[in-house]
Amino acid sequence: MESEQVYPIEADTLLLLEAVLEEVRSHDSVLEIGTGCGYIAKEISTIASVIATDVNPHAVVRAAAYGIDVIRTDLFNGIKGSFTLIVFNPPYLPTPNGEELKDWMERALNGGPSGRQIIEKFINGVPHVLAPNGRILLVVSSLTGLGEVIQYLVERDFWVQVVKKMEFENEYLYVIKCALNEGRRDLSQTVHANHGA
Repeated sequence: MESEQVYPIEADTLLLLEAVLEEVRSHDSVLEIGTGCGYIAKEISTIASVIATDVNPHAVVRAAAYGIDVIRTDLFNGIKGSFTLIVFNPPYLPTPNGEELKDWMERALNGGPSGRQIIEKFINGVPHVLAPNGRILLVVSSLTGLGEVIQYLVERDFWVQVVKKMEFENEYLYVIKCALNEGRRDLSQTVHANHGA
C-alpha cells in the first residue's frame, strides 16, 4: 500500500510540531524539507505560508491531499527564494553500508553509517535558501550524536539552542533551533544537551 511507503506521524513528528508551533509567526515564509505525510506542513499552513518538499513520490501525493504546496525534490534541489523558517525531520538512524533497504520508508530512516549523512548535506545547503535572520528547526537523535551535530553547525558559523527534548524507547530525541551566527553565539544549552543522551 502507498501509505506503507510514507513516514507516518511518530513521536519525533509531534515533538517537532510542538517546537514549530512555538516558533512560527504569521509573517514567516516556511519551508519544510522531508514533509512525509504532510502533517506538520498542514498545521503550519493555518498560521503562515509554507512550501513542503519530499523526495518520496508517495509522500508528495499524501501531503498534497492536505491542500498544501508540495514539491518532489531532494533537499533544496530546484528550490528558489529564501525562507525565514526552515523545518526538517531528517533521516537520522545510523545504517551500516550494505544494510540499506531500497524502499521509500527505509530511505526516510537511513542517515548513513554515522546517522548524520543527510543532516550534514542539509546543513551545507541550507544557507542558500535561508533568509537573513532566518531560523532552522532540526530533529536530532541521541543515536545520531547530538554533540557531533552541534559541533558541525558551530564550525559552519551557526548558533545553536536545544529547544525540545524527550526520551523515546532507547533514545533521546531533540529539536534544535539554529541560525547563521551574526556576531553572537547562543550555546547556553549545548553542554547540558549531552547529559542523559
